[in-house]
Amino acid sequence: MQTNAFQVEVVQCCPVSVRSPARLVACSRSSSIRPPHRTGNNVQRKPLKVPLRPFIMLQRELRLSRFQPGRPRARPTDIKRLGQAHLSWDDPFYDIARQQIVEVAGDDNFGRKVIVFSACRMPPQHQLDHHKLLMYLKHTLDQYVESDYTLIYFHHGLTSENKPSLSWVRDAYREFDRKYKKNIKALYIVHPTMFIRTLLILFKPIISFKFGRKLNYINYLSELEEIVKCEQLVIPSRVREYDEKIRQALKPSAQAAMSPPRSPPLPTQQFGVPLSEYAPLLINKPTFVSSGLQTEGIFRRSANVSLVRSIQEKYNSGQEVNFYQLEDVHLAAVILKKFLRELPEPLLTYQLYNDVVNIHNVENTSQVERIRNMLHTLPEENYASLKFLIQFLSQVLAQSEVNKMNSANLAVVFGPNLLWGQDAAMTLSAIGPINNFTRLLLDQHQEIFSS
Repeated sequence: MQTNAFQVEVVQCCPVSVRSPARLVACSRSSSIRPPHRTGNNVQRKPLKVPLRPFIMLQRELRLSRFQPGRPRARPTDIKRLGQAHLSWDDPFYDIARQQIVEVAGDDNFGRKVIVFSACRMPPQHQLDHHKLLMYLKHTLDQYVESDYTLIYFHHGLTSENKPSLSWVRDAYREFDRKYKKNIKALYIVHPTMFIRTLLILFKPIISFKFGRKLNYINYLSELEEIVKCEQLVIPSRVREYDEKIRQALKPSAQAAMSPPRSPPLPTQQFGVPLSEYAPLLINKPTFVSSGLQTEGIFRRSANVSLVRSIQEKYNSGQEVNFYQLEDVHLAAVILKKFLRELPEPLLTYQLYNDVVNIHNVENTSQVERIRNMLHTLPEENYASLKFLIQFLSQVLAQSEVNKMNSANLAVVFGPNLLWGQDAAMTLSAIGPINNFTRLLLDQHQEIFSS
């Protein structure tokens, strides 16, 4: 039996008596470094004004989602080493997953899930079962295909040695039926070559017109910043090095144009700034109406990209936004997710990152108490905002038979927006535990947030 690089490392630190495959896995788990247990006291918190910025927007839009006649309408700790997979060694897709060819990287700037495919990580043809790779890609997409999503393809590194046959590419396109193609909102091809451009021309007769409109070429990584935070992507070093090489070949004036300086935040800035206790633009008395929570797929759908940008600019400049006239119930949901995603530090904070991704190591009977103690270490404004958000989502959850958003679906949507690693890319191995933690918050919210 072959052992991967990770198992070799474990063998070196394990006694001879535990070197069977099953015990290797057990040893690797037990030898992982766990964060110290926080004993946090049940602190009596004084009443705190919740920063309602995005929540009031969402409540307003959900309240008006069924319009009444006559009314206007409205990186270090997280990055996996190659050879370590998020699946167990006996999983049928383990040999594919360990290559990290396919990764999930949270949400893009418009609330859509991001799937990353890196060609440079594909091994030589004789070492890779391409049919199995296709099945693994479908297996990964199946977890997110009911939501709007974005696919980013890093083309650099595709060579004559690891390039699949044209017949495989054709069959792969046909393998993905309507449910996969319908909800993919954009396919970004990074560092396209003449080969890939020619290939797409050859395949034009079998590519639908609608799907063809979703194809976009990205020449430099800096262009991706308009779509997604690059630091959350697991970008292979070969791709970064190649991007730097072609950037260096540009004239200085062209380089300056590619990386314009960021303007300082406005005095009325609402997005991309730390949580505050006072946001006069959006504060209003919250009112929940059940009809607004019954929209099927709420939080799963994206909104018009230009409209999202326009709404964000209005809030940042201090303008009032009239949701009565917008008619799109999903817009406020996207704005809420965008607000959370653009916080300088995630709502759950970097300090709790290790505790969250290792919560599965805690006994089930002790998890609620452990989570309660963890959350008591949050800053006051973070704790209040998180409690407010989870209580609101519990009302969405109460309508799950109608809106199809159970706790698992809500966790997939909100998990990556509540926590990410500091200077670390989002990977499948981290997203799973974060989503599970979010699901626990939703399922056990009454016990966790009890006084």
